[in-house]
Amino acid sequence: MDVTAESLLNQLLAEDIGFGDITSHLLGDERGKAYIIAKESCILSGVAFAEYLFEMRGAECNLLCTEGQKIPDRTRILTVEGLYRTIFEVERTALNLITRMSGIATQTRMLVDMVHEVNPHCRVAATRKTVLRYFDKKAVITGGGDPHRFRLDDMILIKDNHVRLLGIEEALTRARRLSFSKKVEIEVSTIEDAVTACKCGADIIMLDNMDFDTTKNAVDAVKEISSSILVEASGNITRENITRYAETGVDIISLGALTHSVRAINMSLEVM
Repeated sequence: MDVTAESLLNQLLAEDIGFGDITSHLLGDERGKAYIIAKESCILSGVAFAEYLFEMRGAECNLLCTEGQKIPDRTRILTVEGLYRTIFEVERTALNLITRMSGIATQTRMLVDMVHEVNPHCRVAATRKTVLRYFDKKAVITGGGDPHRFRLDDMILIKDNHVRLLGIEEALTRARRLSFSKKVEIEVSTIEDAVTACKCGADIIMLDNMDFDTTKNAVDAVKEISSSILVEASGNITRENITRYAETGVDIISLGALTHSVRAINMSLEVM
């Protein structure tokens, strides 16, 4: 468990507990066991974080499944033993993480499989449209996707508003001066701008809100200039149209739907 995860988990639990779970203190020192069960099939994600939360509060946790495992419905994920009041203190925070992360991982795996059927080299990537950014991105990785940027300092990404203020050529010139070690990506909305960005030294061209035919033509135009430049499709990409975008030959497909509107997996904690 890295330091960032520990800090974020401590914060999440502290926010929920406040000055203490006053309801569960009615149980006194009664001890026992409980388990978390998945009530639908999924790609499991977040189990190590749940284990950390329970054990941090003094309970003993036993994982029955592993991160990234495809599990059927009615699968017991983990068991926990200790003071019932401690188990119930952690219950909601642990479930919030596992259900959300498993939802993200499950959706990501489904889309990755769909894309790879028609374009095996194409990556399915997340965006920064997240709720619990660190954990959302980790779940995308578990599902076989690419997290894209964790933070703003991971790479240089020149968006449409940057271009409006500076223009493509000036924005890319300043980006190259800023850092020799960071990749530079730029968002464009026309084939002409994609070609200009290639000639000005972009590493990655993001095609924003282009239809299928325009995306295909833009990919061909970029690859004709340099086969090493990566092309990313983004904007209004859904489960229903992602395969058609993959067929255009793009290297990356990024979509906010992986994280901003994911459906959590149905799970619950039950006492034994």
